[in-house]
Amino acid sequence: MNNDTIAIIGGGVIGLSIGWQLLRNGQQVEIYDSNKAGRAASWVSAGMLAPVSEAGFEEMELLNLNLESIKQFPKFAEELKEDSGIDIDFRTEGTMMIAVDRDQAEQLRRLYEFRKKIELPVEWLTGSEAREREPELSPAIKSAVWIPNDYQVDNRNLILALIEAVKKRGGTIHEHTPVESVSVTNDSISGITINGEEKTIKRVVLANGAWAREMKGLPDNVRPPVRPVKGQILTLRMTKEFTLQKVLRSPKVYFAPKKDGRLIVGATVEEKGFETFPTAGGVKYILEEAWEAVPGIYDLPLEEINVGFRPSSRDNEPIISDTPVKGLYIATGHYRHGILLTPVTAYEMAGIILNDKPSELIKPFSLLRFR
Repeated sequence: MNNDTIAIIGGGVIGLSIGWQLLRNGQQVEIYDSNKAGRAASWVSAGMLAPVSEAGFEEMELLNLNLESIKQFPKFAEELKEDSGIDIDFRTEGTMMIAVDRDQAEQLRRLYEFRKKIELPVEWLTGSEAREREPELSPAIKSAVWIPNDYQVDNRNLILALIEAVKKRGGTIHEHTPVESVSVTNDSISGITINGEEKTIKRVVLANGAWAREMKGLPDNVRPPVRPVKGQILTLRMTKEFTLQKVLRSPKVYFAPKKDGRLIVGATVEEKGFETFPTAGGVKYILEEAWEAVPGIYDLPLEEINVGFRPSSRDNEPIISDTPVKGLYIATGHYRHGILLTPVTAYEMAGIILNDKPSELIKPFSLLRFR
């Protein structure tokens, strides 16, 4: 490592994508992950790209960021395939939000009217119209909202492609190599410590998700206010008799079918810290709510039960920012939008590091908003 190298702490989808974009801009990059790269929250995600489905009533700046990122996905996917040779299965079939009972239908109507008011593309469907588009839906479905511009990718292919692209561009990924601390001298990054040895370095990107707040050596004024939000998620295997075609979202669960036959169903939202194990209650909750919406899952093989930790900031919006410490950059707090925000985070963070100036789009997501 030399003084021009950029060290990225965290080898998930955010850290890998930032590293890859910096490499494409001629920088030297080393990525450090405490475990196997990409096998934390990024690996157990559903890969949904849902800016319209997840639009919040008081989150207009976040909605604009999400919409910009999904616009960037085709370019991002094309560049990534060029560098890695791996297709990330960017799928544009759209998403259906569904209501199983009368209460959910009333809630869905409010969500629909809000989206119409801010001119997002949505279409109201009756229960029978929804079942015509997706025959696996329960006859109990009361209504639905069709969202043509919410997409999905295969998140695992995305991770594998980023790892390959980083390596082919000359980057180095250090797996099972935790960064124990960062060193700050005169308000500037001066090094990182690995295996008890301090390495001199002048630029560091903190991109280790829910663990970012725990990094030793950070001054209090740049310690990101992030916490882990536990999510339990299931992987089922679709059969010839059962093939879900579209991403479905009820108020309580979602379904993301993949081309290889996996059906991702999730997810719980739990304030349990870094509790690593799945629970009987969590699995029961997901399966029960999923079965009410799509009864055909009853006979599907259950392949995986996973736990991930969404990195959530104090206001549940991302931190994509330089800091008062020269040479220290932060990209975390993406909460439920990590995969969706991967392109815009990678392009914008590379721009901040290389040009020393955030764009107008990214300014609302500065760390300084918490001061």
